[in-house]
Amino acid sequence: MSRTRVLVVGAGFAGYRAARLLSRVARRDAEIVLLNPTDYFLYLPLLPQVAAGVLEPRRVTVSLSGTLPHARLVLGEADAVDLDRRTVAYTDPEGGHGTLAYDRLVLAVGSVNKLLPVPGVAEYAHGFRGMPEALYLRDHVTRQIELAAAAPDAETCRARCTFVVVGGGYTGTEVAAQGQLLSAALVRKRPPRHGVRPRWMLLDIAPRLLPELDEHLSRTAGRVLRERGVEVRTGTSVKEATADGVHLDDGEFVGTRTLVWCVGVRPDPLVAALGRPLERGRLLVDPYLTVPGYPEVFACGDAAAVPDLARPGEYTPMTAQHAWRQGRIAGINVAASLGMGRRRAYRHKDLGFTVDLGGAQAAADPFGIPLAGPLACAVTRGYHLAALPGNRVRVAADWLLDAVLPRQAVQLGLVRSWSVPLDTASPELARMPDGHGAVPPRDRPHDPSSALPTDPSTDPSTDPSTDPSTDSSSDPSSDSSDGGSP
Repeated sequence: MSRTRVLVVGAGFAGYRAARLLSRVARRDAEIVLLNPTDYFLYLPLLPQVAAGVLEPRRVTVSLSGTLPHARLVLGEADAVDLDRRTVAYTDPEGGHGTLAYDRLVLAVGSVNKLLPVPGVAEYAHGFRGMPEALYLRDHVTRQIELAAAAPDAETCRARCTFVVVGGGYTGTEVAAQGQLLSAALVRKRPPRHGVRPRWMLLDIAPRLLPELDEHLSRTAGRVLRERGVEVRTGTSVKEATADGVHLDDGEFVGTRTLVWCVGVRPDPLVAALGRPLERGRLLVDPYLTVPGYPEVFACGDAAAVPDLARPGEYTPMTAQHAWRQGRIAGINVAASLGMGRRRAYRHKDLGFTVDLGGAQAAADPFGIPLAGPLACAVTRGYHLAALPGNRVRVAADWLLDAVLPRQAVQLGLVRSWSVPLDTASPELARMPDGHGAVPPRDRPHDPSSALPTDPSTDPSTDPSTDPSTDSSSDPSSDSSDGGSP
């Protein structure tokens, strides 16, 4: 007699925790299968430190096969779910197609970059949702500083040294904080010509940074950034992005080669194709995380609209904290459906939040106690070490090395601009020129060097640096890569 198959789709915060719990409590009675495009769990809150060169990329990736030995990993992207036939169709990394049957399904497909109808953003901006985008941004900032050092005129130098981040939520705030420190370290070795210094701008349409959090966190973040020279502009947004810069809604034009887009996230489009009721693009579930009419299907994380029992009539925000906790409840309830234990409704209690501002600066309010400076930094990093499923010693070692050694100012050029488009359903994967997941190049019209090569055998010694990258996350309630909460 074959064992019951539990299929978990997605290995983000929700999917990873559900699979980890199930592989521990139900491995003897069920086959646990995990479908994910990559072989790792990405700890998103530390991704800004990867982009800034504080942490090496593999520090924030946790091996799925290494930490989930009792789950079978299937590499692939879910393409469609047939709820009636109980199957999931997927595409593997080499373009092959397959189908997985299930007895229980946990949908934890997460979210993708949120797009707004702003002209030019899709062409000239980059998001910050996956490892490829972080690696691209690190190279891009390094490259702009290097090119600025050889710029023929002050205007070009100034544009290359101007970095615009859109969105004052967790991601945007931490990217701006970490990025400013990176550029400051780079110019100490390669001072730009014409007396130009790096200029960082953080824009948000909201009246303050981190608008959904306590004002203490907002004030602390704003003060630290402004003391470092970051231009924090609230009540301001991008009206249009062009090849040479951005037009702001107040009429100002800012010349830049870098636009980082962190305006938040939207649910993975996969759930919209299920034909089930949605709430602002998220799949409606009951407090037990089951899909109405399909008791064998569970959904959690950013793609699920989970009733907030602490706030009747509302749904839980799309944050990493909720996804992590919902993953545990989903695992418990799947096990209960197999006769192991009792199911539980999802309830939560906020214990505080942390925002890492780089260096020895942070803002935190654990258990409602406002903290700032080195003490808040210690609490923030202690929380991340405790929350990381692996690599804790390596992360701590990188933090120690960053405190005593200069950062390595090297661009590897492994991730090209066209391989990390803003409009993608799979930000965790870099688009490739071999037809597997390929996308049309959306680089600058006047910069042929960064276009997708027509001859795959040709070595594309490109300069994708001229693409502005946009990053904006103004709403932490829709920002799954947030700084964290205890």
